[in-house]
Amino acid sequence: MKTIDISELKPGMFVVGVTKQTGHVKVKNQGWVKTQDGIQHLLKSGVMAVEIDPDKTLSASQEASSQAEESVSGEPEQVLAPQKAAQKARDPWHKSTSIESELDKANELYQQAKALQQKTFSDLKEGKQLDLSPFQDTASGLIDSVFRNQDALACIAQIKEKDAYLLEHSINVAILVSILAKHLSFERDIIEQVTTGALLHDIGKIQVPDEILHKPGALSPDEYEQMKLHAHYSYEIVSGAKLGKIATEIAGFHHERLDGSGYPFAKAADELSQYARMVAIVDSYDAITADRVYKTGKTPVAAFKILREHVPHHYDESLFNAFIQCIGVFPVGTLVKLKSQRVGIISQSNPETPLQPVVKVFYHAKNMHYTEVRDIDLSSKRVEDEIEAAIKPEEFSLNLMKFFKHSMLP
Repeated sequence: MKTIDISELKPGMFVVGVTKQTGHVKVKNQGWVKTQDGIQHLLKSGVMAVEIDPDKTLSASQEASSQAEESVSGEPEQVLAPQKAAQKARDPWHKSTSIESELDKANELYQQAKALQQKTFSDLKEGKQLDLSPFQDTASGLIDSVFRNQDALACIAQIKEKDAYLLEHSINVAILVSILAKHLSFERDIIEQVTTGALLHDIGKIQVPDEILHKPGALSPDEYEQMKLHAHYSYEIVSGAKLGKIATEIAGFHHERLDGSGYPFAKAADELSQYARMVAIVDSYDAITADRVYKTGKTPVAAFKILREHVPHHYDESLFNAFIQCIGVFPVGTLVKLKSQRVGIISQSNPETPLQPVVKVFYHAKNMHYTEVRDIDLSSKRVEDEIEAAIKPEEFSLNLMKFFKHSMLP
């Protein structure tokens, strides 16, 4: 630990606590300083010196994700006000059940959603009249699970099957956007509309020829133009089902971009609702992190960096930051290697110290063998280990889906 004058504090530093001040305010949480403005607010509120942890100072390569991890915020009232017991009930991170008790229910909901997607795609192919109302019930069930413990569905959404992208992608987007909507304190009925729209946002892909939809390689310019029409088809299908304005906008506008460069309608920022902007971010994130026949998915940290490069021209900056805040720099379900060379899955988030989640370790990278499965809470004072990097299972020939089914599900 190191004590420094407030004038020496820089964005990216990890503040442990205030050591000298003229007022009576207290920093609510330990955490990283996000911006220079945040430092100025601390200075104005009477903070003169702070204790930092130099080992946790974020490097330039972590900047994309660190800007959203704002335990030390830009507003002194938010950062420095003491916590009250009543805040716990309003806290969007509050979990009413453990992840262990929720995982089985969450997995059942996920499988039911996949079955509904499969049935709907089959009905569309056969020209049957569609009834999309079950998607509203499915959305409601997913939201219930998210409110009980968002880590359970977040974990399932992170562990993807390469050959099930078409079915799983929309469900994953629905889960993640419901977590984001909860984080933003939306009303329940709005979250349900947003989640329903996300579940159906790619339904128009069923009208894209299979040889294009499942092509194991880069699309030709003509094929890409046909693929882009799926958002237009989704808009028509969801609009015809009369599921409401929010769901329809999400289905049709999730590939639109703030600078007007998106498709299929080339809409600009003033024409795009907050809900369409949210799904645009989450849709891109899940696509980047997914393994496909023709590409290996990126790690969440790498995906955040790619998306950050397109803020604010393509993606809404405040919503992008909120998204990282609510799922974490290392989202639940991410495979990580610790400095001890142990490998494991992030099994529980820790919003107060986002880089110190609970990791379920099961493999040793140096010795290259499986180990006893055990949970390590990196925020515990008894634990000296920390995350070295997010990794892909292919690096160690690990079958993450098999491990998840045998070691994490009840």
